[in-house]
Amino acid sequence: MRSMTGYGGSTAALGNVGFSVNVSSVNRKSLDLTVSLPSEWEVLESEVIDQVRKSATRGKVHLSIEINSKKKSDEEVWDDEYITAALDKLSTLAEAQGVTFNPSADLLWQIANSKRKEVTLPAPDLIRPMLLEAVDTALNGMVIMREKEGEALLVDFITRVTLLRRLVDSIGQRAPHVAPTYRELLLKRLREANLELDISDERVLKEVALFADRCDITEEITRFKSHIDQFTNLIKSETEMGRKAEFILQEMGREVHTMGSKANDLEIAKHIIELKNELERVKEQIANVE
Repeated sequence: MRSMTGYGGSTAALGNVGFSVNVSSVNRKSLDLTVSLPSEWEVLESEVIDQVRKSATRGKVHLSIEINSKKKSDEEVWDDEYITAALDKLSTLAEAQGVTFNPSADLLWQIANSKRKEVTLPAPDLIRPMLLEAVDTALNGMVIMREKEGEALLVDFITRVTLLRRLVDSIGQRAPHVAPTYRELLLKRLREANLELDISDERVLKEVALFADRCDITEEITRFKSHIDQFTNLIKSETEMGRKAEFILQEMGREVHTMGSKANDLEIAKHIIELKNELERVKEQIANVE
């Protein structure tokens, strides 16, 4: 099991060009992928996307490749010859105009920044092996983080599944008593209304039978337990199971809703409320699973 939340990063350098790869992911129902590369390397985007798709099937994933440096030292970016020539020209112009020329640090900075030596990025074919290896390293880091969080989610799911089983077992134990309880209540009300009817009276038997049929939730309990088994097996056996789990939880929710509408019993109703609340918590957590 993997979470959809993760982060991975790596760095690499070729010559005087260093770059970093950062990849992050958060929850999404499907794979929402964005990739940001330097314009010079955009021809490699499709290969980078293919790598990401091998590592993630769901989630909002953003991968960026940023240039960390284009130089070995600060001195290398300055065009010394240009700066000297510019100062000489300004000095000559000032002398011709009879103006004293005293270059300030601010003027020197402006001239230096007006033209820097450009260091071009390596060609895509040259950088490709190193870049794809760095992307792979970053993606592996993201996957490892996703798997660690997935392990924590699995423990939480197993705990919650245990509670779901206990609640539905309690409902199953109570369910057979609903019809007899209704029968006793019906007879009590008849007596209070001075309508003494024998328990074997056909009208009483028919009313109790109809009630028992309406409130019978045996099938719903059986299906709910089957869904619990499917869910448990799924979260223990598959890595990418978010969509399947969401479907099973949806079916479990339908069974709980039907049980609640049919049971007509206060004790069962209390268990149904707990069951619904716990199912919602599981649904919220499953939204984090790939």
